[in-house]
Amino acid sequence: MKRRLACIGLLFAVVDLAFADPDMAAARKRRAESPHGPMLERILPPGFEPRQLPQPESRGAQLTMRYCVQCHNLPNPAMHHAAKWPAIVERMVLRMQGRGNMGTLMSEMMAGVEAPSGPEAHALLAYLARNAQKPLDVQKYPEVNRPSGEAFRLACQQCHVLPDPQRHTATQWPAVVARMQENMEWMNRVTGTRPVQGEPQLRVEDINAFLAKYAKKAPR
Repeated sequence: MKRRLACIGLLFAVVDLAFADPDMAAARKRRAESPHGPMLERILPPGFEPRQLPQPESRGAQLTMRYCVQCHNLPNPAMHHAAKWPAIVERMVLRMQGRGNMGTLMSEMMAGVEAPSGPEAHALLAYLARNAQKPLDVQKYPEVNRPSGEAFRLACQQCHVLPDPQRHTATQWPAVVARMQENMEWMNRVTGTRPVQGEPQLRVEDINAFLAKYAKKAPR
């Protein structure tokens, strides 16, 4: 079993290298060598890999890998919904230009960072918005506001809008939920590792049950 897992890990590493690009490798090296590296590393949780990007060979995906990893780990386009991405991209471009809200420190942190051109920023935003999180429609899923939807509602809305269960199939959701649990631990969100009286706890089984009930039907 361990040998099989090792082989799978090696395969994923090879796939990631296939999608890797010199600009992305250089950005990671610059971040690792930066005196601000440890702070930048904490901005986004690790674990989302190039092979997991939607249409990984598209221009939008390539721009995401080129520019976004200069300062932090690779973002998942689904971490925000479409209406939220424009302001975020605008703010990030300003920061890459060294014109953020931290004055001289921002300029120092962005030393060596390349900002996208106007057309590139437009293409990047279009890609992120196209693959953004699709918010759950409460009218379509009224159960989300009932006790049976509480675990899902309390956990997921800590970091983003509630996702539409139709985004994945019932067999795909558990892996997504597991990755989100790792992200919550990274970001010090409520994960239920050490229950505190009165504090909401992460109930993974209940979350998966809710999502499976309304998940996208698997293709036959």
